[in-house]
Amino acid sequence: MLNTPDIDERIEKCQQILDRDPNSQIFAALAEAYRKKGDLDKSFRICKNGLRVHPSYGSAHLVMAKINLDRGLYDWAEIEVKRASEIDGHTRAVDLLQAEVHIYRGEFNPAIKILKRLHQFDPNNQRITKLLDIAQKLPAEQVAAMDTPQSHEATDESEPTPVGPVVPEPQKALEPREIIERAVAVAGIDGALFMKREGLVVDSQWTSKLDVTMCGACMADVSEHLSRELVKNSFGKVGTILIEAGGGIFYQVHSEKGIFVFVANTRANLGSIRMKIDNLFGMFTK
Repeated sequence: MLNTPDIDERIEKCQQILDRDPNSQIFAALAEAYRKKGDLDKSFRICKNGLRVHPSYGSAHLVMAKINLDRGLYDWAEIEVKRASEIDGHTRAVDLLQAEVHIYRGEFNPAIKILKRLHQFDPNNQRITKLLDIAQKLPAEQVAAMDTPQSHEATDESEPTPVGPVVPEPQKALEPREIIERAVAVAGIDGALFMKREGLVVDSQWTSKLDVTMCGACMADVSEHLSRELVKNSFGKVGTILIEAGGGIFYQVHSEKGIFVFVANTRANLGSIRMKIDNLFGMFTK
């Protein structure tokens, strides 16, 4: 994140305007400046408070979407993008941010579709070009990263080599143990566990200083409370939960079989970790 005198000056000017007029829409610019500076908590609070006063301010919803994207809350980012779209229509800013959300969630085809359309009308836009390049390259890079060398038996050179298309064998669904083993191999992840919804830890691999049993119990309490409140308020079932705390980052993924919890250190690249974990769950039978 940037931390320049220009941003500090912008923050100061925006804050002065907001102090004079607490109902000013300048809160969105102030929140965006704090986001660029890297203070996501303050950025979130400012934007949230401003949206309570101006719920139909589309640009502020886009700022909130960017904040949620930076925090790794992709589902919430998409909700804000859709809200901005409902208010202002499919502007270029809305479509660009929607494409970025798709990329972070590993949904490359819809991202490419949006970006190609935008590129057609604005071929010199560097951000569009860069995002399109990322969306087109990432799938191939992920496939290459997941591939492992296969052993091949020696064959008699006199035997003819079969000619024709090679039909790949279906990908075996990963079991919870395999999810855990692959997750802890990701840089920045200090622990992974799989538990039942009541908090009973079934399996884990752990290098974190936290007690695995206590972590499971606490995460189960959080999950149970949040699930109950979301259903009660008609938001639907919980899919993932992200918690940023002083002792680390906790990422919950819910499935029909149980709940996975991944613990990352505060220095970890959260966006990269979420993408890799989500890719693993693409091979997990829920």
